[in-house]
Amino acid sequence: MNAPAKISQAQAIQWALDDAMAADPTVLVLGEDIADGQGGGVFKCTSGLSEKYGTDRVRSTPIAEEAIMGAAIGAALAGFRPVPEIMLMNFTTVAMDMIVNHAAKLRFMTGGQTNVPLVVRTCTGAGIGTGGQHSDYLEAWFAHTAGLKVVCPSTPADAYGLLLSSIEDNDPVIFVENLPLYFARGDAPVRGTKVPLGKAAVANEGSDVTVITYSKTTHDVLAVAKELEREGVSVEVVDLRSIVPLDMKTVLASVRKTGRAVIAHEAQVDFGVGAEIAARLSDELFGQLKAPVGRVGAKRSPVPFSKALEAEFVPTKTRIKAAILKTLNKD
Repeated sequence: MNAPAKISQAQAIQWALDDAMAADPTVLVLGEDIADGQGGGVFKCTSGLSEKYGTDRVRSTPIAEEAIMGAAIGAALAGFRPVPEIMLMNFTTVAMDMIVNHAAKLRFMTGGQTNVPLVVRTCTGAGIGTGGQHSDYLEAWFAHTAGLKVVCPSTPADAYGLLLSSIEDNDPVIFVENLPLYFARGDAPVRGTKVPLGKAAVANEGSDVTVITYSKTTHDVLAVAKELEREGVSVEVVDLRSIVPLDMKTVLASVRKTGRAVIAHEAQVDFGVGAEIAARLSDELFGQLKAPVGRVGAKRSPVPFSKALEAEFVPTKTRIKAAILKTLNKD
């Protein structure tokens, strides 16, 4: 049977987990409702895995995020490669002690004698009315924590390849999946193909301005780039894919070429990943930039439940386009 040309991101995640578990018997999956007896996961990312590998390796847990993380950390220290699922990113707040004070720090606190090879899969994202306690992008919190890696894929192929690389990594990884993208289809990966952590992708080549982005916002930026191309503006789009490690080499090469930069992400603008990248660009390219670095993100508010307000809360294509034109002095 021929492999499908297009798959959803949820299916890509399932493929990656399946392939990782087949290749390495130390890979375990645990989380709320993930076994097939409980539906194979709320978003079906673990569908079929417990039937194939058994409930010893694919284990549904109680609704207890701190316990999920504690069990995963213990398993990692005992020689396994657990992949705990925290259903929604807001729920990581319940397990922050385990993630920040234990998973992230144990290698440092043992002088490098132990590793904590685990991947915290979690999803988030506005756009389907899940409200303020289910939709926040909190990647800046984890990027600020030494010892954690943070990954934010935008396509099914990248989700597959990055998840394989994350599971093989010897340090804890926060793997952030976008909820609306679970249902979007994209090019299917070649099974077994890994995408390295810390390597950005130039998703669209251009010469006038660089837009640095990741996760679902990448798709909005690419749509704006196509629209601006018809208006005579050439936009280079850099999809970070990994927040930590951050591929500043690719970012700097692009911004050196264009002389202008805009950073777009769904998380709030204030104190976000975009602020860190803007500071680094200022340090490295002071005097070479043709305009101040622009930033576009969500507004400083809990994510609204109202569909109309939610649509304006996120970085809309209109606001992304306006930021690009402003840095080109064409607003």
